[in-house]
Amino acid sequence: MSTDSADATATGVTWTPDLLGEGYEQHVMDLGEDPDGEGEVAAVLVRRGVREGESVRGATLYVHGFSDYFFQTELADFFAERGQAFYGLDLRKCGRARREGQTAHFVSDLAQYDAELDRSLELVAAAHPGVPVTVVAHSTGGLIAPLWLDRRRRAGRLAPIAGLVLNSPWLDLQGKPVMRGPVTWAVRALSKVRPLRALDLPEGTYGETLHVSGTGEWEFDTVMKPLEGFPVTVGWLNAVRRGHARLHRGLDVGVPSLVLRSDKTYYSSRYSERSDRADTVLDVRQIARWSGCLGSETTVVPVVDARHDVFLSLAEPRAAAYAAVDAWLRTHDLAG
Repeated sequence: MSTDSADATATGVTWTPDLLGEGYEQHVMDLGEDPDGEGEVAAVLVRRGVREGESVRGATLYVHGFSDYFFQTELADFFAERGQAFYGLDLRKCGRARREGQTAHFVSDLAQYDAELDRSLELVAAAHPGVPVTVVAHSTGGLIAPLWLDRRRRAGRLAPIAGLVLNSPWLDLQGKPVMRGPVTWAVRALSKVRPLRALDLPEGTYGETLHVSGTGEWEFDTVMKPLEGFPVTVGWLNAVRRGHARLHRGLDVGVPSLVLRSDKTYYSSRYSERSDRADTVLDVRQIARWSGCLGSETTVVPVVDARHDVFLSLAEPRAAAYAAVDAWLRTHDLAG
């Protein structure tokens, strides 16, 4: 049994083989009755086992975005090479954690995620006592994580978190100004009576740029991460907009933050070569505008030609993104 497994066994936590194959295990966290009335909910924490010859002087907790789940083993290897034990969390009703009959990714309040985030942090800290934890989050996860950290800081429970890396965080609603005014007000009202109503939104090309069936180089489960994305529900979007409003009033995550984003946005319902070298999901100008609301020390790095998930970009921008993270980790003494 590895030291990592021994630590986990000591805490009474059961780990089983994960779909990512050898070297990856998962732990299912039962979270009880869904506040939104869709039965019992759970979350799934996935860990990359610490391998022979690797040292651990820190840990990483990764949080995915909308229509997503943890599958990025290259990202896990990157952090492991820098002395960080790696854990990826599939939030309730997402990826591995979604149960039959549940609306994908649906919550009426982003604060519901605090339960699995708190429990995941407890498990990481128990397995690796005394080491700093870096939270890494993508897209919607990049909104969820700062809100969670701000609540933990205000409650005096920030430790052992020591850093935050946000990968194209969703900090405002993209589109025309009417989307952030009248449409947001309409969503707020409709969410009270028809929270599960799906919105009719234009299709994009993002999934096509990532998967090996398109122009991407990544293998992932297209049931858990559909190429066209899951439907966006009114109630979920209302929860996101409330999160945006809270962030815009100013947070303090309490730790240094690194924000990575593409240098440009390109929206189109049809694929072109530009789709592979831009954020086709979010408006990067909004990320630049609102990153200052995270509080504490914030470093923003535009990555030339990066996709929405900068770590799933083409080789050159992906390498630039990893180089930026490496430099930031070393500056903050978070890399071995």
